[in-house]
Amino acid sequence: MLKSILLGTLAGAFFSSTFLLNEVMSVAGGHWLWSASLRYLFMIIFLSAILFSQGGLRQIKDVLKLFASNWIFWLLSGSIGFGAFYALLCFSADFTPGWIIATTWQFTVVASLFIFILFGRSLPKRVWLFALLIFIGACLVNLSHMGEVNLHTIMLGALPVMIATFCYPLGNQLVWEAKIGGHRHLPKIDSPLLDNTFNKVMLLSLGSVPLWIVLICILHPPLPSPTQVLNSSLVAFFSGVLATTIFLAARSKAKDSTELAGVDASQATEVGFALVGGMIFLDSPLPDLAAIIGLLLIVTGIIMLVWCQKKHKPCESAC
Repeated sequence: MLKSILLGTLAGAFFSSTFLLNEVMSVAGGHWLWSASLRYLFMIIFLSAILFSQGGLRQIKDVLKLFASNWIFWLLSGSIGFGAFYALLCFSADFTPGWIIATTWQFTVVASLFIFILFGRSLPKRVWLFALLIFIGACLVNLSHMGEVNLHTIMLGALPVMIATFCYPLGNQLVWEAKIGGHRHLPKIDSPLLDNTFNKVMLLSLGSVPLWIVLICILHPPLPSPTQVLNSSLVAFFSGVLATTIFLAARSKAKDSTELAGVDASQATEVGFALVGGMIFLDSPLPDLAAIIGLLLIVTGIIMLVWCQKKHKPCESAC
């Protein structure tokens, strides 16, 4: 179990690079839309190499055929789960330090509960107590930033992240529902290709492309600098490839629900990594007492909530 949690923590370290590098690009004056869209351009490139190493050109062709056969569904799920989610995170980086975004992002655990209910899944009542702890913690962390900026700026930083916490699990749940054919308004995509996580990430990444094109045409952002392009590629590699691979490996080593809960809860460590990284590389200030209390509430809530989810079979199947 210790090895699995250590791997999960390592994945959390790589995931935290998203928040740090987005803040770096924002401070340097890079437009948030390039930070978001370039990540998925590089994700598609890296994933193509991974799929080719797994099954050659045939696997890539099979994934593209699956995309073409249900392109409306993949555009919908990709635009929500990858496009809107990451566009909102990058937008918020213009107003809020990366560690605060990373902390607020932990609310996705709570948002997932609402998504499960939306699709008819049941939840034990006690999970809402842990969800409340996470919500209060996220509010405390964001309010601790009040002394540096005004409420309007905090809302521009926090609200997009809160919306993003719903977009990400919604996009992923749409794929899960389509795979099992459990929803009358969604196509049934019973393909063994969806058993491969990298195939699913590629399909969702491709589905987000039209959204990026539309946003670029509407906003006309200035061209990205070479440094922003490089940093976007690093986000795609560290977070999209390395972190995802390590996290899945950690989950595969888990022998029971308790170990799975430990691995999932270890992702809260990305908050700590983002905080320390911000202080080292971006001269971010130390968190005050309210922020520390908020962090503790979030970590406690996540650990208890994930443990509770793993013990409750209907919710576990939905995950």
